This record gives sequence, structure tokens and C-alpha cells, in this order.
Amino acid sequence: MWIRSTLAYRVSFVLTVLGGLLVTGLDFVAILLMFSQVDVLGGYTLPEVAFLYGVSATSFGFADLAIGSAGRLGTRVRDGTLDTLLVRPAPVLAQVAADRFALRRVARIAQGVLVLGYACAALDVAWTPVKLLLVPVMMLCGGLIFSAVFVAGAAFQFVAQDAAEVQSAFTFGGQTLLQYPPTVFGHELVRGVTFVLPLAFVNWVPGSYVLGRPYPLGLPEWAVFAPPLVAAVCCAAAGVAWRAGLRTYRSTGS
Repeated sequence: MWIRSTLAYRVSFVLTVLGGLLVTGLDFVAILLMFSQVDVLGGYTLPEVAFLYGVSATSFGFADLAIGSAGRLGTRVRDGTLDTLLVRPAPVLAQVAADRFALRRVARIAQGVLVLGYACAALDVAWTPVKLLLVPVMMLCGGLIFSAVFVAGAAFQFVAQDAAEVQSAFTFGGQTLLQYPPTVFGHELVRGVTFVLPLAFVNWVPGSYVLGRPYPLGLPEWAVFAPPLVAAVCCAAAGVAWRAGLRTYRSTGS
């Protein structure tokens, strides 16, 4: 329904997507401005940073398109309109994801793919079949990891109803963090996004193998193939958190 509504005004939709491309592209423009003053950032060249940026932006774009509407769950919990979703014969999480579905978010995916395409063309990397296969796997697993963070954040809003900004700190903030090399951050922060909230497996860890860089925190070589397992664990944990949060819902009492 939301897609048909959006495409009813095609010129408006195209202009909105182009505007989204411009706005999201400003993040990469900031990186370009940095490299106008330096040759390397944390030991990484512009194509290498562009590769990290492209993977994280594309992965996050898929998650934001699929489940980004979950960020508004707190509003439904506060005003009791979540009740209307509970009485419908469809999974509540699917309805939350489809609520005000914003097709314009494809702009973020398109922008990430463009930057990733530039990076892959400019990188001085010996592309092997394993590395070529690893790139789409990174984006798929990264999208699942970000989706799990979205769902876990939505589950938290059952308890803290005004927690949309807290959720954004881990979703949008995490995506911004991954745009830059791990070498520019402190070890404590890198450990946190590796072992606590494993966003590092979106691009830092597998990207190190593609780029021929040392693995963050000296992780073993097999860690490059861990993103599917990490994504599965994150999705399972998010599912448990969602069901627990949904059971605590008591409506507004009115």
C-alpha cells in the first residue's frame, strides 16, 4: 500500500530519491575533503576507506529499507495504537516493518553501491574468487546484523518508550562509525563493536581480508568467514528480545 502510494506521484518520488542521494552523499564528501589534506587516514588510502564506506552504507541501507520503520515503535507504545497491530492476523514485527514503508530509502543503497563500485575499480587488490564472493556476503550479513540492531532497539522501546534516539545511536551511529578504518579509534571502542555489539563483522573484519590489512585486535584468520555466524546469532538474540518486549506490552490502560 505504501509503495503504491509513493509511486502514485512518480516525479515527486524521483526528486525525493535524488535529494536523498545528495544528502547521504555529503558523508562521503566529508571523507573526500579529509583526503584533500592527507594521503592516508589511519594508514588507509582513499579507495580503501571508500570500500569500507560502500559496504557499510549499502548494508545499512538494506536494513533501513526493510526494518527502519521499527524506530517509530515507541510512539505506538505510548499512544496505544500498537493494539491495532496485535488484533490483525499477521506477525506484529512484519506490520511494524511495513508501517509507513519508505521506498525513498533506496537512495542510501544506491549511494553506497556507487561508492563501492568506485572503490572496487580503484583498489590495488588482487581479486580472487574468494574475495569476489566475500563482498556480497559482507553486504548480506551486514544488512542482517543492522536489522538485528533495529529489532533489538525496537524491543527496548517497549520498556523505555522514548528511546528512539538511543536506538539511532547504535544504528545510524554504528553505520557512521564503520565508514572509517578501525585504526583511527581507540582499542576499547574497537573491542566494544567487535565483542559486545559485533558491528565490526559488517566490514572491518572481512574487509581486512579483502584489503590485505591486519585484522582488528589481532583476530585469527578464520574470523573473516564468521559474519554469517555472527549475523545468525544477532538475529536470534534480537528475536528473543523482541518476543520478550512484546510480552511486556500492557497497552495504555485507557
